Amino acid sequence: KKYCSWLSDGLNFLCMIYRTSLDNSAKIITTGITVLFAVIIFARLSAITDEGMRNAFFLPLLLGAIYFIAYAFSPVKYELTDQELIVHRLIGDVKILRSEIIIGERIERGKTSWALRIFGVGGLFGYYGKFTNTQLGVMTWYATRRNKIVLIKTAAGKKIILTPDDPAEFTADLNKP
Repeated sequence: KKYCSWLSDGLNFLCMIYRTSLDNSAKIITTGITVLFAVIIFARLSAITDEGMRNAFFLPLLLGAIYFIAYAFSPVKYELTDQELIVHRLIGDVKILRSEIIIGERIERGKTSWALRIFGVGGLFGYYGKFTNTQLGVMTWYATRRNKIVLIKTAAGKKIILTPDDPAEFTADLNKP
């Protein structure tokens, strides 16, 4: 956890930043897809013949876009301020008002087992998007691993899954009044 604060006109702002790292499955999937995409792109570009430039560059551009979008929406870190919980991503941070959070609690990995991906990513740079299972129903994941799970319940009935590297410290800080 990292703290950040500044003083401005006698007002003190404090935030806490929590690291999140990939589990072994996400590392293997990310590495495998990276190698696969690189091989396909290299093979496609090195095989340019008489097909025409438009056809030769379509697949490499498509794979590059998929890879960039997956990376851009993956969670990088979590931040708690006095007012918000922020999930930092390259494109579009997700902000949840702390006043909307009912509770943040650690849950066992088994409660998210057999989660089906409705719309999201299941391993490339993490696990994020909409998922569902019989125990918890529909959830929004901003996770980088499948353990160290924190379930956040909001007043609007949303369930959000986060996976900070230190879930005990994160939940303790999140649930402070």
